[in-house]
Amino acid sequence: MKKAILGTKVGMSQIFAADGTVIPVSVVSAGPCVVVQIKTVEKDGYNAIKVAYGDIKETKLNKPDLGQFKKSKLETKRHLREFRLEDISSYQVGDQIKCTVFKEGDYVDVSGMSKGKGYAGPIKRWNFHLGPAAHGSGYHRGVGALSASATPGRVFKNTKMAGQMGAKNVTVQNLEIIKVDESKNVILVAGGIPGPKKGLVVIKNSVKKAPGKSKWFASK
Repeated sequence: MKKAILGTKVGMSQIFAADGTVIPVSVVSAGPCVVVQIKTVEKDGYNAIKVAYGDIKETKLNKPDLGQFKKSKLETKRHLREFRLEDISSYQVGDQIKCTVFKEGDYVDVSGMSKGKGYAGPIKRWNFHLGPAAHGSGYHRGVGALSASATPGRVFKNTKMAGQMGAKNVTVQNLEIIKVDESKNVILVAGGIPGPKKGLVVIKNSVKKAPGKSKWFASK
């Protein structure tokens, strides 16, 4: 990982390219994040930085997190995340990571907690087919057969069934940054990103090879 930042999903909007192309974008209020701890190979076994984001009162934090901020002599924050970066030599405790760490045209991976849908049946959760719609069926939206009768005679682990839907960490890869607004600490990312409004998201450089040119701007 070369660079990363924490942010809050504001919602979706759209902007227009110079040629009139409509670009759907997700608006992320990104940072500023403050570095609260530096981890090194000599002391911790690996290189990383721990960053904090989002204001919160001291009374809302648990003792371990509160002790982290008191040790670094920084204001309390709501979220703490650790990033293993390739080079941490330029970071010091108290440094701020702003949205300008990324620039227009960068490709990023965005991670967040997906919207929780509650308990859902197999048709909604896994897109199973409906059962027979006739009156005599009596089995329209069930999961169906789960295993063979004799061999192996049991239900395998991870069989798709009804259960909790959503509320999982999801990553969408290779999204292009359309615009970075330093005055508002806002990053506009092309397309949709996981999570509800006001949900925490992590933006980091893409692990996949970026496309040769932007599909949104003909000039690139």
